[in-house]
Amino acid sequence: MYFPPAGGGGVQRPLKFASHLPALGIETHVLAPDDPKWVHEDAGLPLPTQAWVHRARYIGPRGLRPAEVLHGKEGLARVGAQATLLGRRLLVPDENVSWNLTAAPTAIRIARREGIDVVLTTSPPGSVHLVGAAVKTATGAKWVADLRDSLVAHPHRRAESRLVRAKEKTGEGVAKLVASRADAIVAAAEAIAEEARALEPSGRVVTIPNGCDFDDFAGLEYRRADRFRLTHAGSFFGKRDPRPFLQALADSGLEDVTVRFVGDFRARDLEFMESLGLGDRVELIPYVPRRESLALQRDSEALLLLIPEAGGRGRGVLSGKVFEYLAAERPILAAVPPDGAAAELIRETAAGIVAAPDDVGALRAALEALHGRWRDGGLEGTPLAPEERERLGRAARVEELADLLWSL
Repeated sequence: MYFPPAGGGGVQRPLKFASHLPALGIETHVLAPDDPKWVHEDAGLPLPTQAWVHRARYIGPRGLRPAEVLHGKEGLARVGAQATLLGRRLLVPDENVSWNLTAAPTAIRIARREGIDVVLTTSPPGSVHLVGAAVKTATGAKWVADLRDSLVAHPHRRAESRLVRAKEKTGEGVAKLVASRADAIVAAAEAIAEEARALEPSGRVVTIPNGCDFDDFAGLEYRRADRFRLTHAGSFFGKRDPRPFLQALADSGLEDVTVRFVGDFRARDLEFMESLGLGDRVELIPYVPRRESLALQRDSEALLLLIPEAGGRGRGVLSGKVFEYLAAERPILAAVPPDGAAAELIRETAAGIVAAPDDVGALRAALEALHGRWRDGGLEGTPLAPEERERLGRAARVEELADLLWSL
């Protein structure tokens, strides 16, 4: 579902798989929407040069962030806004499910015409796995379901909402379909794999995390500035919350700090930031193409990573952003569950400082520690050792996937 010209974090894993698999002897075909109507577009992302890219017309609602549509609206205005969102909220298991009307028959035609041996579907959205089941049924091809997030317990969804709980119930139906029909399940994190194994799947379950794309930072440089620049790349949605860190910044009293938020910033978070009087200590940069985002990350004194606790759901999250930050080779202030997967990797690689995402005091101490090292000239880059680069690099991940595909 998420493939160029769409932009954003969800694009990179399928794009990198499609770009590198052909070099390992696997003829690769990609089926993606003609226009996914996603909230971000990145025309600068290169398409795979050795893979065939096919398009199926996208039928479905335009991507948006419902919380922003509703923010600040009251009375009849809020009722009207809720009415505009009702249709997409009634689509199950997700608002992209209608793409199956064109994607499934197109995928079946491609599989028959090209003699496809294995079809791989990658979520979110979970509804894309219905295409994999359809291709397997119609052609006999093997089916691999790649799970970038949990199918039933996403860390950024508001689990206390009745509507969200109802959606997660339909997600459980997709999860059971994947477990019963897929020949293999690939998980981007071990927590997702454990959830899949609990469903007693008929096929293998393997964990293939995201990887570091070191080559993507080639030619991008760090130049020390006269202010301590801390950069967060990525949009805010669901339970991802910058407010504890903003409070920590205000409490620190540090005046020569600029925190750059690159991507969408929620209206309610903006109001909170303004109430703290942070002034020029915060810079909001709207969504930019990936190359520009990478340049900002490299040219930063440090990077801010935010993963919410989300009632325990955030502990297993090991997002692509973690690996992108590692490849940027700048120190990381990781506001993440201290006993979670992201914290473990950052400690293991000595790439930064970990603090609980809602612990204002710990966040302030972490910020002051990094700032102090910078002020004293001791804040160095965080390049990984050669063996760590090889272990965490994208090439190793693609080889793991290729081995699985060949085994099927």
